[in-house]
Amino acid sequence: MSITRALFGFPGGVRLPTHKHASTDSPIATLPVPPELVIPLSQHAGDPARATVSAGDTVHRGTIIGRAPGDFSAAVHASSSGTVTAVENRPVPHPSGLPEPCVVIRTDGHDTCPADGPEALTDWLSVSPARLRRRVADSGVTGLGGATFPAAVKLTPGPDTDVTLLVVNAIECEPWITCDDALLREHAMEVVTGARIMRHILGEPAVVIALEAEKRAALDALNRALDAAGETDMTVTPVPVRYPAGGEKQLIQTLTGREVPSGGLPLDLGILCHNAGTVAAVARAVEHGEPLTERIVTVAGTGVGQPRNFRVRLGTPVHRLIEAAGGYRGQGHRLIVGGPMMGFALEHDNVPVTKGCNCILVTEAHAVPPPEPALPCIRCGDCADACPVRLQPQQLYWHALGRDYESIREDGLFDCIECGACAYVCPSKLPLVGMYRHAKSAIRTADEDQRFAEQARQRYAFRQARLERERQEQAERRRRKKEALQSERGTAAKADRKAEIQAAVARARERKRGGGES
Repeated sequence: MSITRALFGFPGGVRLPTHKHASTDSPIATLPVPPELVIPLSQHAGDPARATVSAGDTVHRGTIIGRAPGDFSAAVHASSSGTVTAVENRPVPHPSGLPEPCVVIRTDGHDTCPADGPEALTDWLSVSPARLRRRVADSGVTGLGGATFPAAVKLTPGPDTDVTLLVVNAIECEPWITCDDALLREHAMEVVTGARIMRHILGEPAVVIALEAEKRAALDALNRALDAAGETDMTVTPVPVRYPAGGEKQLIQTLTGREVPSGGLPLDLGILCHNAGTVAAVARAVEHGEPLTERIVTVAGTGVGQPRNFRVRLGTPVHRLIEAAGGYRGQGHRLIVGGPMMGFALEHDNVPVTKGCNCILVTEAHAVPPPEPALPCIRCGDCADACPVRLQPQQLYWHALGRDYESIREDGLFDCIECGACAYVCPSKLPLVGMYRHAKSAIRTADEDQRFAEQARQRYAFRQARLERERQEQAERRRRKKEALQSERGTAAKADRKAEIQAAVARARERKRGGGES
């Protein structure tokens, strides 16, 4: 193990109050299994899982209740044992607030695992990368940092892609969130083991574990775990705290000095980045045969009694976490999934914890006043200075306001990571990120409409070509039939003419014979 401090940094960014200590003063608490679990079939990027159970079925912890319909999806498992009571739409934590299909389980209190569950692959170094990828996919492991990208997909870069660097991202740059910090403090060996398994799957690239420089307890725990594992090839890199240092592209630029190309992926640079929680989940899936049925969630904010990190089963109602954290404090509350910069609000607390829920932020109403009225842009340039992607946020705003979608696309709208740094520093309180999201949605809708129109045009062209081909084939068949008929008629006419001649000759011969006899 080595510690490097040679960092390159990234442009822009802002310094935010962290509020981290409130939830890290106590160890991780394990929340009891609730009487009812509501497990969404779409907890990941990609296609929703397809339910494999129905009402009345008995399930165990780890039973597959939703199977991935394709490669870009993830399996969903029962978080505890019990009976399926329904497969129906329920409220879920999503920015849209719309209900989605969920499997509802009445737990039996036994929390049993299936007797024929996955075997523990303790000697994983002797297991092929293909089999390990399949184990990760079957275990439903997704990104636990918020993006919920299927982990097995990222671990399959393709035959022509050479991964030279694996980055384990333990940076929690948003205020309040400390679930990865707690994970490293108490379960650093899981992260180290998961990183080693991923390194084996990817063909032995270099490994860097990045975390905030101020996480001294987590850094010490990580060093002890690396020493205990006899690991000397991994590099631990403390990174200065500056939002959004934990963004994938910003972290890669900080560590390597290289920028992910516009519209590209880290794989274009031979780099793969995984969240620390995801890495630990891979270790549990491989070494213990445990599907992803739980995660660590931070419950924090000024509106909750005792901020803390909890190990909680997926599908547990959010209100149970808040009750375990001392309940609501103060008057009027706002619930946010994620952090205050990039998280989204919940309408109520009767929604389940999902794979992407890293934090439940509870704020008092007075702590989050209504948005101030937006004032005209004064072109101060603060937003451009804060942008970590070197965009011109004020220009994007004007394009979005004028619905000049061609110009806003050319100016790099889709390179925007929606971190909110521009809006945070804007003295005019312009709703910059909201405008960018609206513009992205409008452009995607227009692109989709254009794609459908092009598909319709192609279908029409194919239909016209097919009809023309059928007309030509029909005309050709008619021509051949006519020629055949004419040929048959000609042959018949010739035969009739020949028969007439033969009959005339026969009559002449008959008359000749008759004349000779007389």
